Amino acid sequence: MDLGLKGRVALVAASSRGLGRAVAEELAAEGCDLVLCARGKEALEATAASIRAASKRTVLALAADLSKAEDVSQVSAAAMKEFGRVDILVTNGGGPPAGPFESHSMEAWHAAVRQTLDSVVELTRAVLPGMKERRWGRIVNITSIAVKQPVDNLILSNSVRAAVTGFARTLANEVAPFNVTVNNVMPGYTRTDRVTSLAAKNAELRGSTSEEQLAIFEQQIPMGRLGEPREFGAMVAFLCSERASYTTGASIPVDGGWIRGLL
Repeated sequence: MDLGLKGRVALVAASSRGLGRAVAEELAAEGCDLVLCARGKEALEATAASIRAASKRTVLALAADLSKAEDVSQVSAAAMKEFGRVDILVTNGGGPPAGPFESHSMEAWHAAVRQTLDSVVELTRAVLPGMKERRWGRIVNITSIAVKQPVDNLILSNSVRAAVTGFARTLANEVAPFNVTVNNVMPGYTRTDRVTSLAAKNAELRGSTSEEQLAIFEQQIPMGRLGEPREFGAMVAFLCSERASYTTGASIPVDGGWIRGLL
């Protein structure tokens, strides 16, 4: 299937590893040039070099903390200088710390909002005017299965990612007349550093091992296994494509059947 993405420019946040990297690899394989950003410069540059070698596309790598508005401005300005536009925005973040309500200070809540909600709003603010002017754009937010079915011990993520969903669903209607789509993709338990860290945290709280906690995750999934990052990346690439031009305002799970709800 030709996704019609050759020559498009995609900005992928938190793309040095995990789900962000998988998305970047899929978009490059489909012919996109990339703007990658993450806080860790060394890992980011290694990822960019790997994608350049595999895809022969132009990849701009920028170390940035997207919880800071000034870093968002720097990333968007560099993208415009290099490519003149951003056609596709994929927002992403590592996720707030795990833990029950009483373990988190008010500052932890504020930090979670800056990292998970404010970064999405500021990135969108930076690229949306150009998308509307060109009457073509794709915005995909990586959220979590937790916005449909809250995950124990993740009160920060459950709360703030739900706010991203509300933002995206409302924005989707506002920008639909400009041929700009806005969708969310909800990863389930996927073989990433984030899930490994969550398993370790749960093991600490419950007096078990990380291996036992990963096994518990797998038992909850009808497919009986963790997802692979590339499986997730393929869904995001499809939503960014010409083939998905009539899909907007959706929150789509990639979770092996974990969410039990009908809607």
